[in-house]
Amino acid sequence: MVDLIAKTACEGLLPLTVGGNTLEEVEPGHITSLSPFGEATAMSNVLETAHGMRVPKPNRSTGKGGARCVWFGQGEAVLIGPAPDASLGKHGAVVDISDGWACVELSGAAAVDVLARLVPVDLRGSVFKRGHTVRTQVLHMTASITRVGADRFQIMVFRSMAVTLVHDLQEAMAAVASRG
Repeated sequence: MVDLIAKTACEGLLPLTVGGNTLEEVEPGHITSLSPFGEATAMSNVLETAHGMRVPKPNRSTGKGGARCVWFGQGEAVLIGPAPDASLGKHGAVVDISDGWACVELSGAAAVDVLARLVPVDLRGSVFKRGHTVRTQVLHMTASITRVGADRFQIMVFRSMAVTLVHDLQEAMAAVASRG
């Protein structure tokens, strides 16, 4: 019998520090897709009772740290961290998507400058505040980017794109650092 060894999406690639910016893999816990049946109010009420946060409005996230709910597109949010309360299933589709995503955090004083080289969205703090989130492209990869701190961003891409994400971010980090 073969022994299988679980590996994270960025196994052996991270952490990485270039200039004053750091890229680290985040162990998100459970990642659960939540798609309410119709109006999101009932699911939001259950989510608040069970997990202390509501279903977020478009381009926003709720919760913090180890328990966050992130807008993921029209009619969809993802619960990141805790296992979902079973009663959520009465109000919408609840699907475990944990194994399909790579989750990293980019931090540092020039994190916005690094992302500006790769992302066609204005992520400056005056426009994209803590708790804001967006589904966008990181070069050619579909991604979710959430500002989780003043100079910190959580970036999620499909697991199959983890190596490419790390490579592209490392190149952008080096380019920003070379500016001096």
